[in-house]
Amino acid sequence: MTHPRADQLRFARSEWQRGLVGLTDEDARRRLLPMNSISWMIGHLAWHERLIWFVRGQGLEVEPILDAVASGQPATTPPLDEMLSVWSRITAAADPFIDTLTTESLEVPLPFDKREPPSVAGSQFQRITYHYWNHIGEASAVRQILGHADVPEYVGDLDGLAPYRREA
Repeated sequence: MTHPRADQLRFARSEWQRGLVGLTDEDARRRLLPMNSISWMIGHLAWHERLIWFVRGQGLEVEPILDAVASGQPATTPPLDEMLSVWSRITAAADPFIDTLTTESLEVPLPFDKREPPSVAGSQFQRITYHYWNHIGEASAVRQILGHADVPEYVGDLDGLAPYRREA
């Protein structure tokens, strides 16, 4: 059985996707200062998942397109379909690695984390999950400012999709 942290991350991802339903490329690329565009946010979350699960977790460099939406890079307004595609590839490819994580492996740094001192893997798991919630709120605000009707209310079906449970 997967770790409860994996359930929570997947729930945050599903809420992220729910908040993007009906978004057009034009609106996804709009930048309402000082906020970033929603298309940038999509790529940025994919970049963060890549950093944790591929670079720090497995020592792999994948999807170089995400370098443009890394923290600290200039703001961009990339195409929505391109960012959704790379986000989907990254999250799908990350899931098998995530499914191997145990409480014990979350209590130590990821094997290729070169920072000094590195964070334990469990803290990084929490950080990416909370990062999603930050951008869910930000993207919802952008959509409301743009006049989108029926922006989803959060939090969705937590009890059905990711209820509390003890570790596996």
